[in-house]
Amino acid sequence: MKFHLMAGAAALALAGCTTAYETADKVTEEVVAAIPQGTGYFASESTLPFKAPDFTKIKDRDYAPAIKQGIAIQQAEIALIANNPAAPTIDNTLVAMERTGAMLSRALYAFFQVQGANTNDTLDATESEVAPLLAANGDAIYLNDKLFQRIKTIYDNRAAMTMMGEDAMLLEVYYNNFVHAGALLSDKDKETLRAINGELSSLETDFSQKLTEATSQAAIAIGTKAELAGLSDAEIASAAKAAADRGMEGKYLLTIQNTTQQPYLSKLENRDTRKKLFDASVGRTSSGGENDTRAAVLKIAKLRAQKAELLGSPDWATYTMYDRMAKKPSTALGLMEQMVPALSDTQVREAAMLNAAIKADGGDYTVEPWDWSYYAEKVRKAKYDLDESEIKPYFEVTRTLEDGVFYMANKLYGLTFKKRTDIPAYHPDVTVYTVFDKDGSELALFYFDPFQRDNKQGGAWMGNFVEQSYLSGDKPVIHNTLNIPKPAAGQPALVSFDNVGTMFHEFGHALHGMFASQKYPSLSGTNTARDFVEFPSQFHEPFATLPEVLEQYAKHYETGETIPAELVAKMDRAGKFNQGYALGETLSAALLDMKWHALQPDQVPTDAMAFETNALASTGLNPKIVPSRYGTPYFRHIWANGYSAGYYSYIWTEMLSHDAYAYVENNGGMTRAMGDRIRSTFLGQGHSKDYGIMYRDFTGRDPSIEPMLVARGLKTK
Repeated sequence: MKFHLMAGAAALALAGCTTAYETADKVTEEVVAAIPQGTGYFASESTLPFKAPDFTKIKDRDYAPAIKQGIAIQQAEIALIANNPAAPTIDNTLVAMERTGAMLSRALYAFFQVQGANTNDTLDATESEVAPLLAANGDAIYLNDKLFQRIKTIYDNRAAMTMMGEDAMLLEVYYNNFVHAGALLSDKDKETLRAINGELSSLETDFSQKLTEATSQAAIAIGTKAELAGLSDAEIASAAKAAADRGMEGKYLLTIQNTTQQPYLSKLENRDTRKKLFDASVGRTSSGGENDTRAAVLKIAKLRAQKAELLGSPDWATYTMYDRMAKKPSTALGLMEQMVPALSDTQVREAAMLNAAIKADGGDYTVEPWDWSYYAEKVRKAKYDLDESEIKPYFEVTRTLEDGVFYMANKLYGLTFKKRTDIPAYHPDVTVYTVFDKDGSELALFYFDPFQRDNKQGGAWMGNFVEQSYLSGDKPVIHNTLNIPKPAAGQPALVSFDNVGTMFHEFGHALHGMFASQKYPSLSGTNTARDFVEFPSQFHEPFATLPEVLEQYAKHYETGETIPAELVAKMDRAGKFNQGYALGETLSAALLDMKWHALQPDQVPTDAMAFETNALASTGLNPKIVPSRYGTPYFRHIWANGYSAGYYSYIWTEMLSHDAYAYVENNGGMTRAMGDRIRSTFLGQGHSKDYGIMYRDFTGRDPSIEPMLVARGLKTK
């Protein structure tokens, strides 16, 4: 997923690197002197290469004052623009706005990554403190009528200005964002909106922090090694270490990841252990106690519905999709509903196969969610002669990155990479690389943070410490963060093939940021719509299984043997198996998201779990055996990470990615010429063009759903 800066997003959308008053007209020394001067580390640009943050000089206590100062400075810069007596122009208004908030962006980009990937009580307290301040800062900008009138004047006269390219797109984005944020509301309604935004910011922050803590606390302690039958010796050793780290010597701890299903459910032979692990997962934030999020969810849903109503939209989904590629909820729902009949049939058919396997195993029960992965793996082994434990030894994390992901980037785009030891990171697990472009010039700095930690948010994401912009002269500084289980000391860091796919996925996001080639930071790189930003990431996943790429990195960690071709063929055949679950859980989550955000204020329920049960039952799928990938009370994407009414994006962009990859296959494959075409049409364009135009620039046509259905095994060629 593209890393979302939560409450700071509105401020960062306006972030630049110099001062606003450099492009303002008729500025006196007295006016310039009125801009507050920042103090502390973030007051000036970093002296490290690429202006990367120097974490040796940053203390946890530094973030809160830096963010507060950054807000004050940006507000003064915005006031200067809004009160400029000169007639509004692109330069003295929009470009000036792009330059505001330099200190704030430096602090926020570092803070949100560290708080998400390596948090502690100080960082959590800082997030709670600054979240409402950031929301208020966004409101102060977007609800500033003087500022909006300047933008509106330019917008109303745009035809006479003959603006083109990024200038025209920047104006459109700013005008639409201001209107969307409430610029046309009355003063009274603006005050109501400010109150709603402030409360939402606090609730979303509280939800996220509770979920992180609840996920850590939900880890289950197992008393005997026998209860872990089915796990490898290395996995059992890792569980023993996790228990010892928490003061439970002699026991074994199974930690919880962010999704409903848990990786070990495919291996654990003991059904009671499986159920215990599954119950811990689904009940992590809905079993009472201080980390229960159900009340917060209901408040967030109601406030969003009220905000949408205030802004003239029938519901939150309609309101929030104004800038998406899909444009409106019905388009996204139409795509998803096309899949339901075939997918439901597949779920029933696969469940019958699993029930047969249970009976053959001597079981006197039918498949439950905690059984599905275990018996799916049994059927996979029997049907395709494939065992996950056969695969994992061929995928070591560093080799997968350097000889797989980086190799793909070299062959397709001409990139090369050099490990750095002179750039400090925020945790010892993080590795830093300089990225060199096809002509040998420095392109970007890349941070890789692979391993799971108790104080790390679940899932995987990409983000920037510095965004590319020709306006500022900045090159991108990018990070990928994953949650691969860390091995015990002395054990190799082996990853599942799912995690291999995640590594290629997140690096697709990284490439989207690295290839940014825009003048304005608001249009740069991954600053695109939710239902477009996942396209470049998913597009790069299939390159992981190209024979030319696999033979570079898929090496047995003990023997060095390249993964056998017959095992790859099995993986390919097995890849279409279990789609009833794999696609079903994602589609259920996307439909659940849309149902929560199709509510009007008086329709918001009083019981979150009852609503979820009814919502999932109405999808036409089979939620009792294939639950949603995320349950309502632990669905961080939609309640805290900016994917509200947007989780469908993963399915929408999967459609785009399969169709685009089919174009690659049909036009010469992974060549440098193809890489240049990808980069020049959509991967390096940011939001400088309409999304549909960028897609058609690449393939020469509109996208088709057919390649996705074939790839998922729901349709034959």
